[in-house]
Amino acid sequence: MNIGERIKKLRTKKKLTQAEPAAKVGLTYIQVGRYEKQKSAPSSDVLQKLVQALDTTTDFLMMGSQDEAVAAQLTDKELLRLFRQVEQLSPEDKHPVKTFIDAFLTKRQI
Repeated sequence: MNIGERIKKLRTKKKLTQAEPAAKVGLTYIQVGRYEKQKSAPSSDVLQKLVQALDTTTDFLMMGSQDEAVAAQLTDKELLRLFRQVEQLSPEDKHPVKTFIDAFLTKRQI
């Protein structure tokens, strides 16, 4: 999958028209369509704005890495921010966080 396909996939998953992310980035919907069809490539500045508009990461748009695909699917920005902070912790510090989340979710299922 190329960058244009990933832009389109994220946009449609979020049920956005081409005009909606275009407005957030300061482009026209025509330009977003060009990116999606690989007729043009976004500059680094535009890429950063698209990342924000689509709530994803540069890595996912550029490379489509599996880990970043998961992050791109999270719509709660605060939760994504917290998960990124937890990711930076040592394995010893991550363990109680994982245990708490697992216990909380298990309790909610019961």
